[in-house]
Amino acid sequence: MEKKCKKAKWLSGQALQIAVKRREAKSKGEKERYKHLNAEFQRIARRDKKAFFSDQRKEIEENNRMGKTRDLFKKIRDTKGTFHAKMGSIKDRNGMDLTEAEDIKKRGQEYTELYKKDLHDPDNHDGVITDLEPDILECEVKWALGSITTNKASGGDGIPVELFQILKDNAVKVLHSICQQIWKTQQWPQDWKRSVFIPIPKKGNAKECSNYRTIALISHTSKVMLKIPQARLQQYVNRELPHVQAGFRKGRGTRDQIASIRGIMKKAREFQKNIYFCFIDYAKAFDCVDHNKLWRILKEMGIPDHLICLLRNLYAGQEATVRTGHGTTDWFQIGKGVRQGCILSLCLFNLYTEYIMRNAGLEETQAGIKIAGRNINHLRYADDTTLMAESEEELKSLLMKVKQESEKVGIKLNIQKTKIMASGPITSWEIDGETVETVSDFIFWCSKITADGDCSHEIKRRLLLERKVMTNLDSIFKSQQRFV
Repeated sequence: MEKKCKKAKWLSGQALQIAVKRREAKSKGEKERYKHLNAEFQRIARRDKKAFFSDQRKEIEENNRMGKTRDLFKKIRDTKGTFHAKMGSIKDRNGMDLTEAEDIKKRGQEYTELYKKDLHDPDNHDGVITDLEPDILECEVKWALGSITTNKASGGDGIPVELFQILKDNAVKVLHSICQQIWKTQQWPQDWKRSVFIPIPKKGNAKECSNYRTIALISHTSKVMLKIPQARLQQYVNRELPHVQAGFRKGRGTRDQIASIRGIMKKAREFQKNIYFCFIDYAKAFDCVDHNKLWRILKEMGIPDHLICLLRNLYAGQEATVRTGHGTTDWFQIGKGVRQGCILSLCLFNLYTEYIMRNAGLEETQAGIKIAGRNINHLRYADDTTLMAESEEELKSLLMKVKQESEKVGIKLNIQKTKIMASGPITSWEIDGETVETVSDFIFWCSKITADGDCSHEIKRRLLLERKVMTNLDSIFKSQQRFV
């Protein structure tokens, strides 16, 4: 069998033709002809490489000048030749390696169904909704269509939102008619209930299914409709969520939480107080949301019945498939969880976790850090929860309250990834037979937090990360065709 070699991406057709002739000359033992063809090939290859890098440089500079950051970094990655690891095998539930394509597909579906299967029969809500929400306006559909982020992977239908944005008013009229019908009947097209799950690897062993996050690709057409109930839900979300929750809220972000925790540590050090942190990690939090409990929570928080009915019917009869490197699995039913990738999931999950914290009584308890007459005992960003207290006993009390209330609604703590950090003395903790690890530093939303509150560790870490990035670009900077 003829050996196939990976060709350089800058080689032209002329160079490849000479390479074929050179190979023939070598196989026939024609040394002089081979020597001549090899010299010619090297000359043309150098010319092609120089032209290739020159074109790449021009594209990178143009993207930078035009502010096209997505295209800019994509072109740098392509030019640098970034390695993308591909999953060759995964482990089954017994820890045995699976290498066959069909076995990998079945395992992907089996694991996802384990987290998505229905735990309870759906509640029956056949009652008539008396208080209907105002009809959807055409201007709302136009706003929704324009606000959807572009350059995103499409769902199972393969239709990107850019197609509708090009059609403009013609698309708005058709979409408004469809959205209005769904709004009045509370019935969704089955295609809009289908999701394509993409496993995204997290930290840890890539062969373990538990080290993957499933992102749902949904129909872009459905996103237009989903934007409208999301906008109508927002006023209730803003009313119900406290200031300590910064996840997916306008004007808030991870930097606020990082600044808050550093400010708290600074004050504690200023007044010479010990401070104890618990960084909670939930196990598959988004995938474990109980639908029936979610609807009851929304009802208790004053969400209109019309919106609840619309959401309930969206989640009833959902189907999904898992896309692997070996193809897609069979379609299967989804009975719990909110889709990571759906516009509404962020609002719904924030309300779900707010219910947990309210029942845990964190706002009423005296445990926490006292600063300027206020008591602060937790910070949140979506499902990432940080508990804090001035003593080990208070922190453990807070953790047990959150754990108990979380389990009541189907969400469990991942004890192996939950960490304790303390500036004072602390003993070993055990929860459900597992030891909670005590650490001296923790990566808190991409920022290194240390028990002593010293920021110099984070500065050194950032410098090392920058050096690593620059080292990865050595192949470009050290090339004869430098990007200068």
